[in-house]
Amino acid sequence: MEATVTTANNEEKTWGGGDIQPLGASYGKMMMWFFIVSDALTFSGFLAAYGFSRFKFIETWPLADEVFTHFPFMHGVSAPMYYVALMTFILIFSSVTMVLAVDAGHQLKKTKVAIYMFLTIIGGIIFVGSQAWEWKNFIKGEYGAVETKGGSLLQFVDKEGKRVALEEFAVKLPEQRVALTRAEGMWFMEDAESTPTYSVAEIQAGFKAHPDLLIRTENLTAKKKKTVLTRAESESRLNDAKYVVEGANLTRNEYGSKLFADFFFFITGFHGFHVFSGIIINIIIFFNVLVGTYEKRRSYEMVEKVGLYWHFVDLVWVFVFTVFYLV
Repeated sequence: MEATVTTANNEEKTWGGGDIQPLGASYGKMMMWFFIVSDALTFSGFLAAYGFSRFKFIETWPLADEVFTHFPFMHGVSAPMYYVALMTFILIFSSVTMVLAVDAGHQLKKTKVAIYMFLTIIGGIIFVGSQAWEWKNFIKGEYGAVETKGGSLLQFVDKEGKRVALEEFAVKLPEQRVALTRAEGMWFMEDAESTPTYSVAEIQAGFKAHPDLLIRTENLTAKKKKTVLTRAESESRLNDAKYVVEGANLTRNEYGSKLFADFFFFITGFHGFHVFSGIIINIIIFFNVLVGTYEKRRSYEMVEKVGLYWHFVDLVWVFVFTVFYLV
């Protein structure tokens, strides 16, 4: 299919896919922009679904300040959002080094391109590693909770409203758990999930032995605080306990609504895959720079194209960070 384009001299001529570049962009850049636009629509759909789900279950949605409180080498110290903010800064800084690499490419400065590409790769690796560390802590959990027969989540606090971990009050009862084998068929399948550290009975016994403990539900008050029950209400609700929940997975979530964990794993995992893919592509381009591939072509356009992708990944994280951690 042919199209009519206007040249610099205002002369109209038919373009059949030759040297003339529509919008002043090469074929490679145009294809990268097409990919970025389509991928942006995909992320938009995911984030919109997250927003609708959160609005629908706003009363039981976890508070980010209570979920992402860990910082490396600071065990037991509450540092809400500090490490996530550091991760974000590192990724944004890697976008800056990518800009510098592209600028050096325009000036045909091979050494500078290699240095800035290397820094970009290091930033991406640190970010992906940090995201994996965040996943580990999210999956492992910190305090634990119990789930009632109706699916409600119950957390434990002291009289001041401070969270109390299960290990701080649960008691070990003299009961033995039978180690099931595959030969037991259906019983084995029912016990396929990892066994929690404590049983419901041990949690209930420990709670009775500590009269200063209270139960906090997943429901938010008007001041965006979790609802704390009285001692009598706490004992009544605990009688309906069915499961002990430690950490988060696709089935249960000690922090609140199960959908939060589902979206967290899917969206941050999808973004992490994009970052990982960008790192691999950057490494390939980096070695091409070292061997002088683009120096011989007298063009570092490939660096610019992968830079577009990297900036897109950084921009998407800004939206993911805002939706999951700040709002």
